[in-house]
Amino acid sequence: MAAKKGKKALGDKAKGGGAGRTPGLGRVNGHHQENGMENMTLFEVVKMGKSATQSVVDDWIEAYKHDRDIALLDLINFFIQCSGCKGAVSPEMFRHMQNSEIIRKMTEEFDEDSGDYPLTMSGPQWKKFRISFCDFIAVLVRQCQYSIIYDEYMMDTVISLLTGLSDSQVRAFRHTSTLAAMKLMTALVNVALNLSINMDNTQRQYEAERNKVVAKRANDRLELLLQKRKELQENQDEIENMMNAIFKGVFVHRYRDAIAEIRAVCIEEIGVWMKLYSDAFLNDSYLKYVGWTMHDKQGEVRLKCLTALQGLFYSRELGARLELFTSRFKDRIVSMTLDKEYDVAVQAVKLLTLVLQSSDEVLTAEDCESIYHLVYSAHRPIAVSAGEFLFKKLFSHRDPEEEGLPRRGRQSLNGSLIKTTVFFFLESELHEHGAYLVDSLWDCASELLKDWETMISLLLDEPMSGEEALTDRQETALVEIMLCAIRQACECHPPVGRGTGKRVLSAKEKKTQLDDRTRITEMFAVALPLLLAKYCVDIDKVTNLLQIPKYFDLDIYTTGRLEKHLDALLRQIWEVQDKHTDTEVLEACSTTYHALCNEEFTIFNRVDIARSQLLDELVDKFNRLLEDFLQEGEEPDEDDAYQVLSTLKKISAFHNAHDLSKWDLFTSNYRLLNTGLQNGDMPEQIVIHAMQCTHYIILWHLAKVSDGSSLKGDMVNLRKQMRAFCLMCQRYLNSINNAVKEQAFTILCDLLMIFSHQIMSSGREQLEPLVYTPDSSLQADLLNFILDQVFIDQDDDNNSTDGQQDEEASKIEALHKRRNLLAAYCKLIIYNVVEMNTAADIFKQYMRYYNDYGDIIKDTLSKTRQIDKVQCAKTLVLSLQALFNEMLSELGFNVDRSTSAFCGIKELARRFSLTFGLDQLKTREAIAMLHKDGIEFAFKEPSPQGQGSPPLNLAFLDILSEFSSKLIRQDRRSVHMYLERFMTVQMALQREDCWLPLISYRNSLQAGGDDDTMSVVSGISSRGSTRSKKSKPATSSKRKLPEGDWNPNPFKSEENSCSSSDAVWMNREQNVQTPVMMHSPHLTSTVLRDPKKMRPEDSYTPAFTMPTEQHSHHTQVTWMLTQRQQAEARQQQERVSMHYAKMRNHIRRGSGLMEDDEEPIVEDVMMSSEDRLEDINEGMDFDTIDIDLPASKNRRERTELKPDYFDPSSIMDDSVLNVSMF
Repeated sequence: MAAKKGKKALGDKAKGGGAGRTPGLGRVNGHHQENGMENMTLFEVVKMGKSATQSVVDDWIEAYKHDRDIALLDLINFFIQCSGCKGAVSPEMFRHMQNSEIIRKMTEEFDEDSGDYPLTMSGPQWKKFRISFCDFIAVLVRQCQYSIIYDEYMMDTVISLLTGLSDSQVRAFRHTSTLAAMKLMTALVNVALNLSINMDNTQRQYEAERNKVVAKRANDRLELLLQKRKELQENQDEIENMMNAIFKGVFVHRYRDAIAEIRAVCIEEIGVWMKLYSDAFLNDSYLKYVGWTMHDKQGEVRLKCLTALQGLFYSRELGARLELFTSRFKDRIVSMTLDKEYDVAVQAVKLLTLVLQSSDEVLTAEDCESIYHLVYSAHRPIAVSAGEFLFKKLFSHRDPEEEGLPRRGRQSLNGSLIKTTVFFFLESELHEHGAYLVDSLWDCASELLKDWETMISLLLDEPMSGEEALTDRQETALVEIMLCAIRQACECHPPVGRGTGKRVLSAKEKKTQLDDRTRITEMFAVALPLLLAKYCVDIDKVTNLLQIPKYFDLDIYTTGRLEKHLDALLRQIWEVQDKHTDTEVLEACSTTYHALCNEEFTIFNRVDIARSQLLDELVDKFNRLLEDFLQEGEEPDEDDAYQVLSTLKKISAFHNAHDLSKWDLFTSNYRLLNTGLQNGDMPEQIVIHAMQCTHYIILWHLAKVSDGSSLKGDMVNLRKQMRAFCLMCQRYLNSINNAVKEQAFTILCDLLMIFSHQIMSSGREQLEPLVYTPDSSLQADLLNFILDQVFIDQDDDNNSTDGQQDEEASKIEALHKRRNLLAAYCKLIIYNVVEMNTAADIFKQYMRYYNDYGDIIKDTLSKTRQIDKVQCAKTLVLSLQALFNEMLSELGFNVDRSTSAFCGIKELARRFSLTFGLDQLKTREAIAMLHKDGIEFAFKEPSPQGQGSPPLNLAFLDILSEFSSKLIRQDRRSVHMYLERFMTVQMALQREDCWLPLISYRNSLQAGGDDDTMSVVSGISSRGSTRSKKSKPATSSKRKLPEGDWNPNPFKSEENSCSSSDAVWMNREQNVQTPVMMHSPHLTSTVLRDPKKMRPEDSYTPAFTMPTEQHSHHTQVTWMLTQRQQAEARQQQERVSMHYAKMRNHIRRGSGLMEDDEEPIVEDVMMSSEDRLEDINEGMDFDTIDIDLPASKNRRERTELKPDYFDPSSIMDDSVLNVSMF
């Protein structure tokens, strides 16, 4: 006790007489009594956040000194209330009960209705509360560090309570107490660190005093320093005991807790301890926990591990002490750069960058290469982090001889670094991703990438003696990197595929953008003609160089007096187009002219004159060559064909971006195409480019007509030209050349879309004469092209080249082309340009070509259903009928329903059925029409084996039964009666195998009978609603019924239920009437149902009704069938009742009620991912099953809460469990 008193005296002295204040003055139990905050608990004060944490803690300390039991009780209740518990610890409980008993009592009083507690609640108030909660603990320990924490009462009680709560089965207690214990530990680490510093200072003072000569030595001071050091050592030992208790009692158990948030808290704080007090914590005994937890299954926890390690590697001194840890867990960190969680991958790359800075020898070449390729990642944060790693690795190290190099130019340091960038780009072998590489390096190496002066010097200047010149391949890569850097500087946003779009630039960024654009224009206005002259014959280089002018500030040509350089550029562009016939180069020339021909700038006239001269030469040359080429009686040679083709390619390329209407090219191109059809020997490339050029002619003509700048007769002329060209393309669809057919098909699809009824939208009704609707022959030709060219096996495509790799690439390219062709045709279906029933031939291919075109067919089906549900349903059944007919033609009339062909059709029908979703009322009419068409098809053809045998297509009813579950009860009755119109008495009595499709289909229509909601709506939803303790009002979950439509007795007379004269499709006109079978009696419950609990479909009249006429001469037969069906119905009712009783019993006694609620799972294999939930669940209202559970069993976490239920195998990968640390 003497020692304790000494400590307290020391603390009081350090606090400056704080104990001299009157205890509790102006406050009660540490709570404010002003500003309307009387008698508020600590929790309420901290939650409100109106008082400074320092003053709240000071109030509590004064209360503790006045009466430590009452103050400590307040603190205990603070932790209990912060956990969300409504109970409170009373003074009697505090005095007479153990911690375990108190925790058990609080657990019983915990509010079971809410799964949330303060640490997990959303909103700014609760986020602020978490911060205030942590601050309160830190300030409490800091204010008590000189006296109270050593009194062997306050800290012992708090640590004991938090340790007990952290072992609770209640997640709220466990989470809150773990966070509190970890923050308490962090505060104690700070205290221990201060003590350690004081001890070192005291030791140094003691040594300095003792080393003095005896005459100058102060023995009293030595004694005082010795006593102080001893006291500090005792305090240090006591703090270490407290930290030990928290670490072993809380951390060791909770770092592998079942809840990810708790594990993350532990790992975050241990990182803080190791950084704050590295002498005590930065060793293998503590690092192993971080290493193990890097294998955690939750990304949140893995992320905390990486951020904790980053804090250590930021310091070179600490990083040097992590060699053993790094060697052991380096491979794991490298593998985390490919983590499925992007945030984790980003931090893993950043951590490895810090590791690289601390030591170059840790990461091997293989480790670095695995990070290098991430600069091409589509996720920009990962790519930028990898770019920083690459920059640190390759560009940050400078040799001593490089220090004196010039700042710019070929011999500069940047010149060497730019060469290194080029070498890396070539070694990565991803030459089409230069924009991605530049974007990845932009944040850390923008100064290097903007050194265009050095890049130009490397391309134009001759190498110095002894310097190795760039190869042609390296120069091509440098030109590409230079263009990408120019684009990045001028557009200031990431390349396509990386980023969410253009962002708003700040004023500083806009100024930088303008400055860069000005510098680019001034530099390349002079250099670009020289570069084009040097690389004039190189396709790749010229194509990239010609894209630079579109980033120019064209005013600088005038203000900077650079007109002569503009003339030089125009001459070089003319030279390039004259020497090249490659489409990419010609299109680049056309784009450059388009960028320079801007009427807003004074250089427009100069450029326009040059462009007109160029086009005049091209058109004159083309007309002259065409006359010679088409002369009668002469066989055109290859040289003439090449000249015509090269000129036509140039005209087509320029016509893409420039209006050439004044040269009247339609006549010559149409003549060329017509001659090709008549003679049949026209080279395919000439035909393709003539079609393309004519297509551009019509589009430019349409643009002039649309904006009103055309003459009076232009619309009539355009209409004639467009229709004549469409007819020409239709004739070319029958060409023997696939490339020509593909071009004709593509252009036809484009023209049909452009000149469809959509052309009149947006107030353009004056264009109505231009609307062109394809006739049946054109629609048939387009569909035949799709079936012949798209739906083919991959091996049938003969476009592949030699070599396995080239062959694979060729197959991918061919598949991409076929997908584009199919998408173009499907667009015609979606926009109602061609008849929707033509889609039947597309839909029937869904199963066979699912891998290649499944997504396109799904989207087409979804869009057509949105346009017209009924017509879409008729199209679906039409596709199934087509497949059925194909099967009959292949396998013969005797259908074996076990064959793969029949099973495939049935599976396709099942998938089609799933696309209708769960809302039967929305698709009611569509499903009815589908069944009608299917029944008619099944009985359409008589049996080829004569009377008494089933109809030829009867097996189709087995396929049609896949859609029976989509019928509501009233429609099932009506469909069943419609089916009976096609049946004879003999058919109804047949039980042979060949009649099984009819039997199964009838059963599918009768299944569910009076209560089909269990299988349609409620049966699916019942699993997802077991948690609700309070049942909803009956009306809240039911669809509101239209007034006057509800029939309280749906099983009234046949006349009332089925006598409507407004039948949708039941009134068929037949010369010979088939007998009508009586419909099966429906199961009715002996318990009257409450009208409020009727199913939604009870309130609707059938989508179709049955005429009331009966045939008396079949009365006895129908009576016999009725008796048999009634007996079957009674047996079915008994089975349903027994099954329902068992199901209810299982629900009451099932063991799964303690587990997390399971969400309804809806299978939908046909819907596109965007529309899946919207189309399936729209308008659904689920009933619920109310299940009464014991109060203590109604929390979501109950299955997780077992005594030390924290099995590492449930949290970490198996690779961690059997591996030792070091």
